[in-house]
Amino acid sequence: MEGHSERLRWGVRRRLEFIDFRLFWDGRFNRSDMAETFGISAQQASADISQYEAIAPQNLRYDRTEKTYRRTDGFSPAFIGETIERYLLQIVAIENRWMRPEDTWFDVIPPVEVVTLGRRSTDPAVLLGVLDAVSNRLEIEIEYSSLTGSEKHYRAIAPHALSHSAGRWYVRSWSREHNDFRDYNLNRIGAVNGHRPATVDPQLDFEWVHKINLVIVPNTALSAERQAAVAAEHAMTNGRLVRPCRLSLSFYLMSEYNLDVEPGVLKPEKQQIVLQNRDEVTQARALARQMSIEALARTSA
Repeated sequence: MEGHSERLRWGVRRRLEFIDFRLFWDGRFNRSDMAETFGISAQQASADISQYEAIAPQNLRYDRTEKTYRRTDGFSPAFIGETIERYLLQIVAIENRWMRPEDTWFDVIPPVEVVTLGRRSTDPAVLLGVLDAVSNRLEIEIEYSSLTGSEKHYRAIAPHALSHSAGRWYVRSWSREHNDFRDYNLNRIGAVNGHRPATVDPQLDFEWVHKINLVIVPNTALSAERQAAVAAEHAMTNGRLVRPCRLSLSFYLMSEYNLDVEPGVLKPEKQQIVLQNRDEVTQARALARQMSIEALARTSA
């Protein structure tokens, strides 16, 4: 199947993916579904179905009574197997009103409830200003709602990257006020104002440039059965997960999973995984940050 899919033209592959998708999620589809979705003729839809049958004949059978194709008991995804997570995320996006159902291939969405506190929508003008600054190496002035207690609502920053963690987007930037590199929550930026060429080299952001392996294992305070379940959930190999991570982002990953907490402080059920090299990661992040501060100080002297 893989050899067939690699040789298919993009448009044909998309239509065969649609067949795979509908069989997987709905258990059925018919020729008119394809014709309406892709704006193709009935003859073209029939040709696509025949091609799908040639590639994965065990996946579908024709129900003459209802004039529809149905999923067989021996069905195995021929095209969407590696993208299942993408479609699950589309369900989340629909529930959060980030995406319209008609912009997906779902005919009937399964019952689902997404539990989230929600956040305000990202301002397109803010995102555009940040992206332009990243692409064109600009320093921009932003209106920012800080949690540090600072009364100053304006910041001069030079963004060089975006990052995402636990549902939040961050703008990795040099701060003129502090002369160091730090993260700014994208949704706390109220507006992007003036801009000028940036003079700081992003390569001096050593916390961003350098990566470290996080060595994660199940909490040994859990029972053997629970440790095995945790290892399986995180696709560990020999009871270990080695996760490369930028030093600047290790902070968020550690906070999200309580990896920054000393084992034994929390109940094992609240800290199912632990970071074996926690001290090494923390020290490496602090060292990289100090190196950046010193390098920036030398360039501005």
